[in-house]
Amino acid sequence: MHFDTPTRQRWMAALAHSTPEMLRGRMRTLGLAPEYEQVRAPQTGLVQIQARMGATGERFFPGDATLTRAVVRLECGTLGFSWVLGRDKGHAERCAVCDALLQDPSYFQTLMETLITPLEADRAARLTARQAEVNASRVDFFTLVRGDNA
Repeated sequence: MHFDTPTRQRWMAALAHSTPEMLRGRMRTLGLAPEYEQVRAPQTGLVQIQARMGATGERFFPGDATLTRAVVRLECGTLGFSWVLGRDKGHAERCAVCDALLQDPSYFQTLMETLITPLEADRAARLTARQAEVNASRVDFFTLVRGDNA
């Protein structure tokens, strides 16, 4: 079965942004432990980050980020890929396994509901908590105008 690009991007993003503990726990709860082989053992390297001032200016390179990637093949031959920030090789491997399982039509709907949706909800909760933390320390500056300067 072929999945459209936005659907695959959705589950790949959910897996890549998941915390290792959350993904490990969900996989354990769902009993996901398929037989697979490592096509490309998890490898850690650097990627160069690109940015733009104000999202519209000239591109510049603020630095590098650590990235770990992995590729696995299920017994049925389906390949699973992953790229995650950081050095957690086990997390990259679990993400690749989940990617491969999600490509199997017999797992797809169940995993979208029981794995991807909870991972997305967890990420949204973490982002909301972080935003609340940032807003709590926000300082708004304002200028008072005196009558003689108006």
